[in-house]
Parts: sequence; C-alpha cells; structure tokens
Amino acid sequence: MTNSEILTHCDHTLLKAVASWEDIQNLCEDAVKYHTASVCVPPCYIKRIHDAYPDLNICTVVGFPLGYETTEGKAAETGQALLDGASEVDMVINLTDVKNHDYDAVTREIRTLKELCGEKILKVIIETCYLTDDEKIAMCKCVTDGGADYIKTSTGFGTAGAVLSDIELFKQHIGPGVKIKAAGGIRTIEDLNAFLAAGCDRIGTSAAVSLLKDSI
Repeated sequence: MTNSEILTHCDHTLLKAVASWEDIQNLCEDAVKYHTASVCVPPCYIKRIHDAYPDLNICTVVGFPLGYETTEGKAAETGQALLDGASEVDMVINLTDVKNHDYDAVTREIRTLKELCGEKILKVIIETCYLTDDEKIAMCKCVTDGGADYIKTSTGFGTAGAVLSDIELFKQHIGPGVKIKAAGGIRTIEDLNAFLAAGCDRIGTSAAVSLLKDSI
C-alpha cells in the first residue's frame, strides 16, 4: 500500500480539549491536501468546519471519552452532530454496562444511535484497555447486533491504545458487515502498515500526515 493509499484509511484526528480554530483549520487543510478519510474533531467545531470546508468528510465523537452518559444524552449529541454536518459518529460504549454484564443495554444503545445515523457511519469505541478478552468478544456481538458500521479499539484517552492482538480477536468475532478501526498510540509508519495489514479499514491518528507527507 502506498503512502497516499494509507492516508485514505486515516481519520485525521484532533480531539485535544485546548484545540484552537487555527489548529482545526490546519487539520482540515491537511485533510483536503492529502485526501484523508475524514477529520475527527470535537463536536463544537462541526458546523464551523462544514461551513468552511463543505466537501470535507467530518467525523466526531459522542459520549467521549468516558461513555457513561445516558443513552438519551448520547442520542441528543448524535442528533446535533448530524444536524451540524457530521457524516460519521464515533460513540463510546457505557463501560459500566459492560462491567455489570448488561450486554443487552450496550446493544440497545448502539442500535438507538445507529437508527439516528441511518446511512451515515457509526463507529463504536469499546475502550479495549479496560476489558477482558471475554468482554471484548461480548462487545463484538453487541456491535454486530446493534447494526454499527465499525468496532473501534480506543479513545486514545484511556490507559492504553490499540494493540494488534485485539484486531485479530475482533476479526474472529465480529459479523461480516462490521469493519475495524484502530486508534490510540499509532505513531509510526510501521504501526500504520501493521494495523492496516492486520485487517483494519480505518486508523484514528494525529500523526499519519506528518509521518507520510514528505514521501508523497
């Protein structure tokens, strides 16, 4: 895969709490220039980006980064994000439901947000660093049964990010219509190639453009 092709699989990401509009503009300019899959940005910037870069694919986050908002709150966030111009939503599951083994609640929440998204993309962040392998397997079923488009490893704000062994585990347990996004700690060209080769369709990273642009 060429460096240009790698970037088409990258959600060019800036989710820092102190991100300025100038920072966001630089992110968007890079995304336009290097044809990244999307920009992944804080919800407060969606409308401004959509107005300034109407052709740019905008991804945002819901229930981020901890996931323990109510479903009603996440639904409101999702609806506003779509109204403002987002085309992709990366939601965080309610990890308290996972730890309480209420997997049906996780599935219901995913299904609720997917119904709101309709044809637009819903990615489900399960925050693997806090889960056992059995819980990860259960989340593969929840994401599949909830109708989401992607299972995503991490927020990047937890105790650890993506690891290749989790990608292999996902591949064994997700449904045929579910794709994989890796995020968190992917900071080298070797990482990018390894996760894409392992079966990821998307990579969430702030580093890809800076790593690859000089060789395109």
